[in-house]
Amino acid sequence: MKKTIFSTLIIITLPFLNQSSFATTGYFMHGYGVKAQGNAGTAIAQFNDSLTIANNPAGLSWVGTRLDTGLTLFSPDRSAEIQGNLAGANGNYDGNAREYFLLPEFGFNKKINDTVDLGIAIYGNGGMNTGYDHNPFTAFGNTGKAGVNITQVFISPAVAWRFSENQSIGIATNILYQEFEAKGLSAFGAFSSTPNHISNQGKDSSTGIGIKLGWAGQISDRLSLGATYSSKIKADKFGQYKGLFADSGNFDVPENYGIGANFQFTPKLNLAADISRINFSDIDSVGNSFDINSLFSGNGFGSKQGPGFGWKDINIYRLGLGYQASSKLSLRAGYSHNDQPINKDQTFLNILAPAVIQDHISIGGTWNIDPSQEINFAYTYGIKKTVHGQQSIPVAFGGGEANIEMSQHLFGLAYGRKF
Repeated sequence: MKKTIFSTLIIITLPFLNQSSFATTGYFMHGYGVKAQGNAGTAIAQFNDSLTIANNPAGLSWVGTRLDTGLTLFSPDRSAEIQGNLAGANGNYDGNAREYFLLPEFGFNKKINDTVDLGIAIYGNGGMNTGYDHNPFTAFGNTGKAGVNITQVFISPAVAWRFSENQSIGIATNILYQEFEAKGLSAFGAFSSTPNHISNQGKDSSTGIGIKLGWAGQISDRLSLGATYSSKIKADKFGQYKGLFADSGNFDVPENYGIGANFQFTPKLNLAADISRINFSDIDSVGNSFDINSLFSGNGFGSKQGPGFGWKDINIYRLGLGYQASSKLSLRAGYSHNDQPINKDQTFLNILAPAVIQDHISIGGTWNIDPSQEINFAYTYGIKKTVHGQQSIPVAFGGGEANIEMSQHLFGLAYGRKF
């Protein structure tokens, strides 16, 4: 049964895997669904459409029977600079071997009766892509183009139960399929527990299953509240890269959770706010630091205590504003800020994963074609951020500093149908 489920999952998610590369809030999306993107991801207590499964599955009780599908054009700009390196690695490096990506989304909800809704959503939870035609690690013995690509896609069937007039709970099963590939890092095999499985092994895949829980409450005619929790997903290991990721290729999905509120100031104007947290540090391959002393004392790449990207847990703060401009047109805007996951002394390895953006601004809207159909649009700018290294390159690698930088543009377009 598990094999059948994951075989079906692979077929359904192929369009996502072939196009996806997104890294906004760490390596999570800043917003799930084009409507939520227009509010900078504010959606825990603001229930827009069937993609609410990805934000708060309890929201299904409040969206009705509907179908939603969309595409987001994603354009990240990632780069790195190495300064003061005695091994000869100094230079500016462009990580944009590929510049544009299409990110699909799909959701459907069916109202079974006055208390029960059943839905399903397919969406990307996170990813990272870098491609350096000029390898930043050539001075350390590596050859060819360098970069990584990791994509995580979910199929999430969900059920919501409206247990009182003003409250609901929801649960979604997060069925994970992820792929990973690394290039241009083979020379680092000298510091790996499994040297032949650190780089250039083609695409590898793994699967896992977790849950997402949610609660929603209409506290008054004006105020709604929400809360959501997603469990850590223990995924199968990337066997082809067991010499790169800590704990023999482990790359789980971190636990995350949040709370939100939505206040209707007037019939036309509302303000929503979310606070959420992602516990990156619980994932060894992400949270372990790149520590040269530990590396030379036996904790090589691929070992349980081996090097990771040194990411910290982060909090995300979001504000979203909605305005009903006319019977046909509603407008949205939003701003989000998250903690910096990457310390200044961890920038060297994060040349491969420069997810340093902390601030997003978004605008969006909905055009009602008729009472049953709508077109949604959104634009988000991930504001350019640079993290300057501080004691980031070990003396054993020539010393100096690695500076990493990223900015992003996202254009989303979606269609919604109410039944």
